[in-house]
Amino acid sequence: MSSIAKQTAAGEDIRSPAAANQKVGSSEGHRAERLARRVEEGATNLASFVEGISQGEWRAPASTTDLRSIGVIVHHVASAYPVEIDLARAIASGKPVTDVTSEVVAELNARHAKEHSGVTKEAALELLRRNSDEAAAAVRAFTDEELDRAAPFSLSDGAPVTAQFVIEDHAVRHSWHHLARLRTALGR
Repeated sequence: MSSIAKQTAAGEDIRSPAAANQKVGSSEGHRAERLARRVEEGATNLASFVEGISQGEWRAPASTTDLRSIGVIVHHVASAYPVEIDLARAIASGKPVTDVTSEVVAELNARHAKEHSGVTKEAALELLRRNSDEAAAAVRAFTDEELDRAAPFSLSDGAPVTAQFVIEDHAVRHSWHHLARLRTALGR
């Protein structure tokens, strides 16, 4: 009999100290933790990229079709985290989300661009770090059951989607999506 089998047969806890301290039913170290790390990774990658651009690049349009400045885009990503988490929480509670449409998002984005057209790199990066940290902490609090719960989501044409899908398609993907576009815009 292996030493692990002997320890298990004797009723010994063979988990690592970190695992042994986890609450039963905790998603810590599992799906929610992995999702939270992806949120953090995306925000960190976006921040690292932006830290290396000039003030001229900061003010440049994000693309030929999206005339918001790179700075406004970074602030937009940072500002969206709380909303993205609230949407995931609503779905996780089983509540349908019916009032978020692509038209509503476009209107919010246009208003945001006007209100934050002069945002500084320092202010946007601070907001990105703070809101992504808070978003990652919120994601870590989701249980597997909550991540698996589905409800109709208007931004997905009313399809019943899971809270995990909302987290992945919004809080995780958003920074990666815009980082890829910013790299393209600046030829990097």
